[in-house]
Amino acid sequence: MKPNTIKITLLFLALAWCIAPISGQVTPDKKDKFKQLHEELPTPNMYRNGAGGPGHRYYQQQADYVMNIKLDDNKQQIFGEETVTYTNNSPDVLEYLWLQMDQNHFDDESDTYSTRQTTMSDRMTLRQLDGFTPTFDGGFKVDFVKDAMGKDLKHTVVKTMMRIDPATPIMPGAKFSFKIKWSFNIVDRLKLGGRSGCEYFPEDKNYLYSIAQFFPRMCVYDDIDGWQNKQFLGAGEFTLVFGNYDVSLTVPDDHIVVATGTLQNTKDILSKEQLARFEKAKTEYNTPVVIVTEEEARENEKEKGKGEKTWRFKADNVRDFAFATSRKFIWDAMSVKQSNGSNVLAMSAYPKEANPLWGQFSTKAIAHTLKWYSHYTFDYPYPVAISVEAANGMEYPMICFNNGRVEKDGTYSERTKYGTIGVIIHEVGHNYFPMIVNSDERQWTWMDEGLNSFLQFLAEQQWERDYPSRRGFAHSIVPYMKMDKKMLEPIMTNSEQVSQLGNNAYGKPAAALNILRETVMGRELFDHAFKMYATRWKFKHPAPSDFFRTMEDASGIDLDWFWNGWFYSCDNVDIALEDVKWFRPDSKNPEVEKTLARKEQEKQPRNISSIRNEKEIAKTQEDLDPSIRDFYYSYDPLQVTILDKEDYQKYMNGLGEEEKKTLAANKNYYEIKFTNKGGLVMPLILRFDFADGTYKEFRIPAEIWRLNNEEVNKVFVTEKEAVQITLDPYLETADVDMENNYFPPKPQMSRFELFKGAATGPRQVIETGDNPMQKAKKIQAKGNGSN
Repeated sequence: MKPNTIKITLLFLALAWCIAPISGQVTPDKKDKFKQLHEELPTPNMYRNGAGGPGHRYYQQQADYVMNIKLDDNKQQIFGEETVTYTNNSPDVLEYLWLQMDQNHFDDESDTYSTRQTTMSDRMTLRQLDGFTPTFDGGFKVDFVKDAMGKDLKHTVVKTMMRIDPATPIMPGAKFSFKIKWSFNIVDRLKLGGRSGCEYFPEDKNYLYSIAQFFPRMCVYDDIDGWQNKQFLGAGEFTLVFGNYDVSLTVPDDHIVVATGTLQNTKDILSKEQLARFEKAKTEYNTPVVIVTEEEARENEKEKGKGEKTWRFKADNVRDFAFATSRKFIWDAMSVKQSNGSNVLAMSAYPKEANPLWGQFSTKAIAHTLKWYSHYTFDYPYPVAISVEAANGMEYPMICFNNGRVEKDGTYSERTKYGTIGVIIHEVGHNYFPMIVNSDERQWTWMDEGLNSFLQFLAEQQWERDYPSRRGFAHSIVPYMKMDKKMLEPIMTNSEQVSQLGNNAYGKPAAALNILRETVMGRELFDHAFKMYATRWKFKHPAPSDFFRTMEDASGIDLDWFWNGWFYSCDNVDIALEDVKWFRPDSKNPEVEKTLARKEQEKQPRNISSIRNEKEIAKTQEDLDPSIRDFYYSYDPLQVTILDKEDYQKYMNGLGEEEKKTLAANKNYYEIKFTNKGGLVMPLILRFDFADGTYKEFRIPAEIWRLNNEEVNKVFVTEKEAVQITLDPYLETADVDMENNYFPPKPQMSRFELFKGAATGPRQVIETGDNPMQKAKKIQAKGNGSN
């Protein structure tokens, strides 16, 4: 890299400091990137204020449940009866109530099936063919809906919703109680999918049940949507009402049950030995206590009980209830101390097919999750946190269903290990979002999945140095963001209309929040604002505007440009170093300037004609006839003369002391033009590398784009000459094209794989199929373990 051939004089330098030219013509549409969100966000009111917190008249409803549930292990059926007490805390008169009937989406006439796109190919499996004409007898069978006096209530089932019409409207502040009796067939989750169901193990002929969405549940009624009764089509999860639960679960007498809440009848349910282990776990903070061992679980699989037991659980101030039950369960637990002094019992239940992986990691991963999520939000408020291995990934209050099976020899791959730890952190983390910070998942998946994936990333990085997090790093979302925009939707899209839910609602928000924390706001301001949002809205129902407003209000940073770009658009980040010009002050010192000029002249490449003429032209006319030589034959314009020195002295005598210091410093001035090719405005992070191995960083806020969203110019001053200038050197802005981020340009290497094969035909890849643990065993068996 060499300086601009036109040197800047000190006068020009001084003017450059006083006048900041703006490139390009400013037009109104170019300001849209920094447009405030007043039009997009709802107007603050008495229920939700402009700072992003609950207003002085904020309200929310309450629904309390008393349930008796029975599991038929022979027919895979659930039978239930519930009494619901609904409290109308709103200022409105309610003429009817809405309940969620999520099991109805397994009905063979549901919208889930009828709206699912299907195709044929020349090779089809029976499962694919069965999907065209579902035959599973799914959905709720409602026996009755009665009021507290036992009188039938008028009710109407509307697909995955049910409306109940009380005899008289429910007045503000009033309570209304009613009873429902129902049953349904439990779905085989591995065959038909879904978040809840059963799994059959043919080797030991047992079932593992992970049961949720198993009872008619109250819909949310709030100040934003009134009744949130948007139909369940399979993607949009659940928004629910807080309340208290008293649930009795009747299952085979050899089953182990874990559920939302605290077990009330441990002495009636557990053996003396199990009870002693259970009590010991409450005082163990380092190593999980195994309450039901693998050996005991294996015996349970063989000796199937014929009787029944009823497990009773209570849970206060939760929005839902779920449970898991099986005679296959190994069960361990340990206590976790919170910063406020409270204890949480972390527990895991898993079949032998998940051991030893789960025995080593699951409960400790729960404890780790509670520690770090609480650090960034609030202390975990519930008495238990449970992780269940159910070949699944789904969350409910105090309990979650996860996956992670080992090979038959007990080994597992790194992918399985980190996948297991990651899903446990993620699903346990959902206790915070949305089980406590109770956002509307049916409308905005990102408010729970995105925020939770971000906190999962932070917790994973605390688990192990350079943990291979799947989501969270800015660069991890680049492949998605660089796709054709026709295939993308903004984050602010309803969950049922998102084509790539994982990238849109999990990955992109997680990366965006990490960029906010690391690059835009800084960790201190971000962490303060994020904790404020979580604390303000725990046990409440926030909306997107509440999050956006709180993050700005608590940090003092205008982030509307960020929400506009990352959440309301499909733009990507592609900022290019379009042009770099290198300047130095002209010292006017002939000793310096002419020496530099001579060196530059010597560096210049010779043209091909001169090179060939040197060989082919033995003598020029001037060589043949010296009489034609004149003054310029020996003239050297780069020779320093006495006149040059006198002119330099006159120039220096005319300068002040500050100007002389500037000349003596001989700093480098790099004028760089940046162009915004992707549409998303972002901060400019640059690294200047110097020949001596040192470097200097510059961080320019995104507001540099506020007057021109398409291109900006900026001058950077360095003491040393730069040998490389890099934009986004630490991969923190999710720039989709790094090739235009370097000056001088730096080619990006791609790799190709060499394989043996015919000129035509399918590619062949040879794999051993062994995971690293299995390979290590083979090496050790051959006596090479120490080599």
